[in-house]
Amino acid sequence: MTLYVEGLSKGVAKGGMAQFQEMMRQQLESSMHTELEKLLDTTTGEAEREVSRKDFEGFKNLFHRFLQVKGPSVEWIKIQRPPEDSIQPFDKIAARGLPDNVADSLNKLVVVKLNGGLGTSMGCKGPKSLISVRNENTFLDLTVQQIEHLNKTYNTDVPLVLMNSFNTDEDTKKILQKYTHHRVKIHTFNQSRYPRINKESLLPVSTNLSMNGQNTEGWYPPGHGDIYASFYNSGLLDQLIVQGKEYIFVSNIDNLGATVDLHILHHLVSQPNGKRCEFIMEVTDKTRADVKGGTLIQYDGKLRLLEIAQVPKAHVDEFKSVSKFKIFNTNNLWISLAAIKRLQEQKAMDLEIIVNPKTLDGGQNVVQLETAVGAAIKCFDNALGINVPRSRFLPVKTTSDLLLVMSNLYSLEAGSLTMSPKREFPTTPHVKLGSSFTKVQEYVNRFESIPDMLELDHLTVSGDVTFGKNVSLKGTVIIIANHGDRIDIPAGSMLENKIVSGNLRIMDH
Repeated sequence: MTLYVEGLSKGVAKGGMAQFQEMMRQQLESSMHTELEKLLDTTTGEAEREVSRKDFEGFKNLFHRFLQVKGPSVEWIKIQRPPEDSIQPFDKIAARGLPDNVADSLNKLVVVKLNGGLGTSMGCKGPKSLISVRNENTFLDLTVQQIEHLNKTYNTDVPLVLMNSFNTDEDTKKILQKYTHHRVKIHTFNQSRYPRINKESLLPVSTNLSMNGQNTEGWYPPGHGDIYASFYNSGLLDQLIVQGKEYIFVSNIDNLGATVDLHILHHLVSQPNGKRCEFIMEVTDKTRADVKGGTLIQYDGKLRLLEIAQVPKAHVDEFKSVSKFKIFNTNNLWISLAAIKRLQEQKAMDLEIIVNPKTLDGGQNVVQLETAVGAAIKCFDNALGINVPRSRFLPVKTTSDLLLVMSNLYSLEAGSLTMSPKREFPTTPHVKLGSSFTKVQEYVNRFESIPDMLELDHLTVSGDVTFGKNVSLKGTVIIIANHGDRIDIPAGSMLENKIVSGNLRIMDH
């Protein structure tokens, strides 16, 4: 790193390394502030300047803390198992039953979906929430249907709030017009826009606030932990509090299992005021597929989210152990609006920084400073984990996930997917589709219809493979087309415990 700091050589001589490092930090911070002011001077209007100024306040705070960080943010020796009563089984919460006045509880709720992501990993342009996932319904369609069903069933007014990013805002707003006659009020706000910083100079790579040309890659949305500041800054938080709303239910828009649960909501609103729970994190049991997921620990007397990025290298294997850390965070969160307002006004929201290195198209190495929404659990009073059924965690990150939710494993009712009662096992099959299926368009072209998967345990497909209509898959099925080969599974085929390779040689497995 090439940094020229006047007087540093004298500092080392007089006060040693600590003083030298402090002067370096101050110089870096001062340079960053200067560059941010220059960027603000490139705004095209007062409104844009004000939004960017608020964004930069949050960024400066993150950058200041980034410069202070020394080593992992947790001391492994201080980690304790959470107390028994701090993570409640869902069954215990549900056993309390529901009150007669479910509508009263629902009218205190706002559903918030994290809608900042693009569909690029699945080969789609635009917001991920606009990808069709079931019967031509997109993630957003299903979300609106779920909330509309609640509002009609209980005669309530649960609004939907979308946290967009500058990547998804314009396309999302265009599509919202189709819901004007649905019984759901939809609000949006934008998460912050932070400058990517050059890994060498630790200064912004952008020269102005525009999103065009060279500056396109100069900006990023800083992770979903930004929800607290951007929700507060948007004015929407105060607006909802005035309307009598008390809690938000936050989840990723691509988690099709994250529907409003009336038992958890009742648990929240029925606590006595002094003991009101301000934050609930839904967790679920780890499987081998979830070993990298964040988990809940007790640390300094508080519940805390521990992410793999915070774990010292020597303890990563221990962190991944399913026997020691049995649960992981689903990112389904229930949070008090009044508490968010209080913590924002007290500047008491202290979230661990995630340093995300990236390489831009031109080869330049940059750093993104991000935060995670669940990391705030330690800041709230009477926080609680609830160990929920796995069915509440149904994320669609890949076309392998898409195949599961499109299949007859699930039935769709009022926007909600539920496991078919005809499935004998409560767990979903393990599906692994190869690179020929990565992009949604390619994936769609390779299935004339989605196979029957009710009795499937495991599916691996690799290479140039297509499926005819009404194919049935059972047990463990492995289909591998070698390079240059193509395998077409004929219409009406039933593959049970089969390995298919080469030119459609079928063997019992």
